[in-house]
Amino acid sequence: MNQPQHEYLVVSRGQWDEKASREDVQRAIDQFYAWYEGHLAAGRMMPGSRLAPEGKLVAHGLVTDGPFAETKEIVGGYWFIVATSLEEAAELAAQNPCLAFGLTLEIRPLDAERARATDITNETPPPWRQR
Repeated sequence: MNQPQHEYLVVSRGQWDEKASREDVQRAIDQFYAWYEGHLAAGRMMPGSRLAPEGKLVAHGLVTDGPFAETKEIVGGYWFIVATSLEEAAELAAQNPCLAFGLTLEIRPLDAERARATDITNETPPPWRQR
């Protein structure tokens, strides 16, 4: 029996290792796109995109230039993995050739449920977590 497939967001973070050569990084990028496109064709991934460096930060009714993040937290792009479990998605993501050159990947399951203030979520402040 086939296990149900779920979608997982992959967030690419960080910057290239400055000690690596541009040629080695480009080779990893080229290998990444071959790997990525193969998995897209096989239905194991869904398209994402690189993110442009400019952006806006919106909070409390204010709009400012951004994004504002530490170098290790800079989000460079995203895509999706289709897998039966978070572990399977992470194993697939771990094969990304760009990991050898300073990037990190965050794998997150998508939650199709509508948000409710009574649920414990990423946005829940610590005092609310006490039941």
